[in-house]
Amino acid sequence: MSDAHSPFPIKPFRFGVQLRNAPDGVAWTEQAKRIESHGYSTATMPDHFDDQFAPMPALQAMLSATTTLRVGALVFDNDYKHPLVLAKELATMDVLSNGRVEIGLGAGWMIADYEQAGMQYDRAGVRIDRFVEGLAVIKGLMGQEPFSFDGDHYTIREHNGFPKPVQAPHPPIIIGGGGPRVLDIAAREADIVGVNGTLHAGVIGPEAIATMTRDAVIEKVGIVADAARAAGRLDHIEMNVRTFFVSVTDDRDAQTAAMAEMIGVDEQMVRESPFALIGSPEQIADDLVARREEFGFSYVIVGANEIDDFAPVVARLAGT
Repeated sequence: MSDAHSPFPIKPFRFGVQLRNAPDGVAWTEQAKRIESHGYSTATMPDHFDDQFAPMPALQAMLSATTTLRVGALVFDNDYKHPLVLAKELATMDVLSNGRVEIGLGAGWMIADYEQAGMQYDRAGVRIDRFVEGLAVIKGLMGQEPFSFDGDHYTIREHNGFPKPVQAPHPPIIIGGGGPRVLDIAAREADIVGVNGTLHAGVIGPEAIATMTRDAVIEKVGIVADAARAAGRLDHIEMNVRTFFVSVTDDRDAQTAAMAEMIGVDEQMVRESPFALIGSPEQIADDLVARREEFGFSYVIVGANEIDDFAPVVARLAGT
């Protein structure tokens, strides 16, 4: 780890778990209760058409089964639902949970979803333009006054969104990005900025993994910092990373080698990538503290398979 210091103020650690499905409703809600009991802040879900539960009912079920757990999508694809409908659903969930919703929104990237649904997969620039408009509509409809919007993709006529969310002016918005334009938008518009791999190919493969190196993350964080500084928002942003290569183990070297072989990269890439967390709870905690110092990452999300094994790290760092 370098001696570089994050341009973002140090924020307390919090942790989330990304979930997809469960064998049944009881298992789903018990999973949520277990996440909450371990001290995780948030449960999130992807938004795809494959082997996952539909996010809205599944997220609401988790809210109903818990008392402190926050929920959100990582992230809703703007193309799958009109932003007026999404805004109403999210605001309703925020009211029913007394303010435990986070709004994750993205431009869409998974080409298989579009192909299977017969939806047009527009070029990235068009999808991003539409997403920016969708975000403006969601924010506007959660405001206190009737809202109108005239865009290239959406038109809203004097609609007074109901209900109004508990969290004002709106629940925290998380935007994750791997490319410069989305990272710039996130820095200017989001409360939480997720730094991702680059997904231009529409699938997770070698191209995306190649953009998860430490050097790539340094560049991405720099884009966010420059845009946030220009917008006067450095102090406001919470930096997030969804980790993919996680193993709590007492044999860090062996597991790092195995992980590197599995994804087809060299071991140094795995050791240094902020998307990887491998080692004992103490080693991982030390890595996270160092990465927060360098990159600003204080909001860390792991996968469903890590709920219990990663809990000692959460116990050690959450809120510090």
